[in-house]
Amino acid sequence: MGAGAATAAIALPSYIIPYGEKKKNYDGKKLNIALCGLGNYAGALADGLETSQYCRLAGIATGHAEKAETWKKQYNIPEKNIYSYQNFDAIVNNKDIDLVYVVLPNAMHKEFVIRAAKAGKHVITEKPMATSVKDCESMIKACNDAGVQLAVGYRLHYEPYHLEIKRLGQEKIFGQVRFIEASLGYKTYDEAKALQGCDFNDQKEWRLNKKMAGGGPLMDLGIYCIQSCRYVLGEEPIAVQAQFSPVMSPKLFAQVEEAITWQLEFASGAVCNSASSYGYNIDRFFASADNGEFELSPGLSYGPFKGKTSKGDLSFPDINQQTTQLDEIGKLILAEKPLPRHITGEEGIKDIRIIEAIYKAAQTGTKITLA
Repeated sequence: MGAGAATAAIALPSYIIPYGEKKKNYDGKKLNIALCGLGNYAGALADGLETSQYCRLAGIATGHAEKAETWKKQYNIPEKNIYSYQNFDAIVNNKDIDLVYVVLPNAMHKEFVIRAAKAGKHVITEKPMATSVKDCESMIKACNDAGVQLAVGYRLHYEPYHLEIKRLGQEKIFGQVRFIEASLGYKTYDEAKALQGCDFNDQKEWRLNKKMAGGGPLMDLGIYCIQSCRYVLGEEPIAVQAQFSPVMSPKLFAQVEEAITWQLEFASGAVCNSASSYGYNIDRFFASADNGEFELSPGLSYGPFKGKTSKGDLSFPDINQQTTQLDEIGKLILAEKPLPRHITGEEGIKDIRIIEAIYKAAQTGTKITLA
């Protein structure tokens, strides 16, 4: 085992089980979760719930009757725990649902978080929390007023490689971090789709619809870059500059940006340079500190991650990120304990404030100061 791997092993969190060791059996009450929205990521969450110790898939809400029928059969979901978007509010009477996980297009997060809260259900919403700071504030207030907890699906907060880069940065293992490059992008769409008449209102293409998505790859992917810079430094940015990249597929990207770059400045003097794109592939995190460097590549996606430091390779087990996230949230809610602030709505709104500032900086060509 190299020096880097040895360093990594010391930082392994207690809930990350090393290879060859079994989880402690838990046979207590499970948190009953209803997934609201049955897109691709809901499938990953359902798989995660299959192996969760503290949570179980108990219900669904969808706008598609055929999806409801498929999921009902596949996951043995009782008819009484299946909702449409129209009758969703009836979930208030269902004692078999404890928490609603909102996995809908970004602009729908606010509505269904508030509806779930008013029904007395705890809520997890996917990233980004919402499409505006104002909406985030409304969501936080609704959950506080209802006495329920609100979490944001920050799965990487429980992922061992990311816990390690957070430790390396915040504990200044290599000294003060001076520069970070954190970028994530995928060549997602094909210009041929536009020539065939891409329907931005189609559910499969909602990320190209500004009203539904709130923005382009910055909203969808850039949030991972922002998050990593913030939790590695343990600081909030004080200023931002940004630039929209040239649009190579104007018919596809008529409403949202195709790619964007930005630079965050921090009080410590650190600078973070980032890019997010639907037009090219990139998946990388790199940090340079006074006495060394550390990086992940792939770095910000679903993994499997690979990393190294100036002292050697990082080596952690691959985990089911959804299972781990759900278990850590579930066991706290079951114990009636507050969720840590780093995954609550108070964290989610910070990202949206920064995203709004990045868009403003790109639109105006000026540096935006962050309060």
